[in-house]
Amino acid sequence: MRAVVQRVSKASVISDGTLSADIGDGILVLLGIEDSDGKDDISWLSNKIVNLRIFGDENGVMNLSVKDMGGEAIVVSQFTLHASTKKGNRPSYIRASKPEIAIPLYEAFVKQLEVDLGKKVGTGIFGADMKVELLNDGPVTIIIDTKNKDL
Repeated sequence: MRAVVQRVSKASVISDGTLSADIGDGILVLLGIEDSDGKDDISWLSNKIVNLRIFGDENGVMNLSVKDMGGEAIVVSQFTLHASTKKGNRPSYIRASKPEIAIPLYEAFVKQLEVDLGKKVGTGIFGADMKVELLNDGPVTIIIDTKNKDL
């Protein structure tokens, strides 16, 4: 799994013309899934995300996680995170899982994040045309890949 985690002051997702999710201070997670992802990736990534210390404490130092500060979260599926641009100018998405594999993993990730965060997590609609609006706070943007845990 590959995630782009953005610290936000606010974020929303409109799917097929309807507001799907809307949050204040928290995180927006763009999530890409590949066929080799599984339960271990879900639990590791969810735990890593909710415990990332990317929010300022009383001294303005990034010492607090989204969980520590009671923040909210939105998760949006994004197969383009697995784009390969090695050849030519048209990205290949061959590594991105097809919906029959990706949807159950995406839903399991959202449920795990809700458990780890201790609150409901907003989502877009898998496979829908979505409009994502955010106010990136900082800006703080972290890329996490479960296949490369050293980053």
